[in-house]
Amino acid sequence: MRTSLARSFWPYSLAMRIIAIPRLLPFALLALAGCSTAIPEPAPAPEPIKPVAAPAPAPAPLSDNWIDWPITPGTWTYREDGRGSLALFGEIGKDAVFIIRCDQSRRQLFLSRAGAVGNGATMLLRASAGQASYPATNSGGTPAYAAISVSPGDLMMDRIAYSRGRFAVETSGLRSLAIPAWPEFSRVVEDCRR
Repeated sequence: MRTSLARSFWPYSLAMRIIAIPRLLPFALLALAGCSTAIPEPAPAPEPIKPVAAPAPAPAPLSDNWIDWPITPGTWTYREDGRGSLALFGEIGKDAVFIIRCDQSRRQLFLSRAGAVGNGATMLLRASAGQASYPATNSGGTPAYAAISVSPGDLMMDRIAYSRGRFAVETSGLRSLAIPAWPEFSRVVEDCRR
């Protein structure tokens, strides 16, 4: 009886299966897609970040009293050449920040500091026993230096030689310098006085 009953419903059962196929097809395709072995394309590499140089910090403002200024980094070097003698102050391996030169043929001292100045610029020299101001001009060389010319007998040269530990150089439009008063400076002055 069961077999005869089942055979009588057989076309119905086949029809139900055919009708169910469209309903099950999306689920079957989704299941097959999940089993896909295709390797996805790699994402594009991010562009490298270009380093940006941070601006140099602004120098701290100097106090009103030049005696309290930090000493400019560097050391003195003395040497002689065909024109006379000179002493250079600055960091080793870099251009000098301050130079004193004796030009024997002119019997003149030239004091130069790194940097360029405009018209009407002055260079103020300070020592513990006093100060003096001079007109400053560009030396015209490379790198640029602002320079003054003084007589070897100028009183300010002695003030610097005997200044207590340091002297200051203030030049229009340029950062002020506090330079140690070492014997190299005095030696150039004395060379020019002979």
